[in-house]
Amino acid sequence: MKIFYKKENMYPIEQKAMSNLIIDKVDKAGIIAMLIIDELNHAVPVAKALLAGGIDTIELTLRTPVALDAARAIKKELPEITLGFGTVLTLDQVNAVKEVEADFAVSPGCNPKIIAEAYKLGLSFSPGIMTPTDIEMAIEQGCRILKYFPAESSGGMNHLVNMSAPYQYLGLKFIPLGGLNIKNAARYLESNLITAVGGSWVAKRDLILGENWDQITTNAKEIIELVKAVRSKNN
Repeated sequence: MKIFYKKENMYPIEQKAMSNLIIDKVDKAGIIAMLIIDELNHAVPVAKALLAGGIDTIELTLRTPVALDAARAIKKELPEITLGFGTVLTLDQVNAVKEVEADFAVSPGCNPKIIAEAYKLGLSFSPGIMTPTDIEMAIEQGCRILKYFPAESSGGMNHLVNMSAPYQYLGLKFIPLGGLNIKNAARYLESNLITAVGGSWVAKRDLILGENWDQITTNAKEIIELVKAVRSKNN
């Protein structure tokens, strides 16, 4: 487990909600493509389109009946993809996500029962936060990688910088999602608070339904180029 930095005189805090392997994969990816898949036959093609553009980390939302089967198909055909699930709201969903061997899961809010169940099952988990209270609840549960949602309508990076300031000695990192796009992603990626950005614009629902795989690949290439450019400048 990674031990996150604390000031002198204070014992280390252990990151226990997400494995080091997944932390490193998400950080390396820089972008998590959020997908809403309505038809099972679209699962593998959209994943291949994203891979062709350089994106190897995705979040399937549990908002459609085919989501779990879509995950199974992607895991079977494209094991190189780091596959997560979003909108994980119930204990049954945590168990279902673990059963299909997802690599990680996230939720829009911070529910201690859901976090505890994920930890019990060995499922890497990132809860959603929007307030200092959310952050403190997540810290209590051993979470150090947090989903900042909804990012843009909550105040964007300005809100995150101010809200997270009292906790930064703990080494918190965030995955912003909600209102991000190719035009504003750089503002987030430039911050050392951000491990990766998340968004649905890369593979919008209508693009998937319309089987517009070329456009999805183009979108993926665009954000991957941006991630590389920002990180190169920061280094």
